[in-house]
Amino acid sequence: MKMRFSPPVLVLVAALVAAMTAAAPEARAEGEPHQVTLATGVSLDQAVKMAEQRFKARVVRAESQQNGGNTIYVLRMLNESGHVWIVRVDASNGAVL
Repeated sequence: MKMRFSPPVLVLVAALVAAMTAAAPEARAEGEPHQVTLATGVSLDQAVKMAEQRFKARVVRAESQQNGGNTIYVLRMLNESGHVWIVRVDASNGAVL
């Protein structure tokens, strides 16, 4: 059984996880900025499946890139009419950028 999640649902889940994580702050040195690390994430395979379902197209190339400490999946999509485009997915929450 395949599960479909719309981007608003994924963003809501990520926001809830972030809020729960921020509610229990970790010990840190004086003056050090507080960073929240999400315990959840999206694998490259999951990002590919979500993009293929959402855009009704096939991923023909997928790679991960680092962007300021964040992982971004770069997916090249191809639809039935031959249109090719790039979709970027945030690996931390599955949001299409």
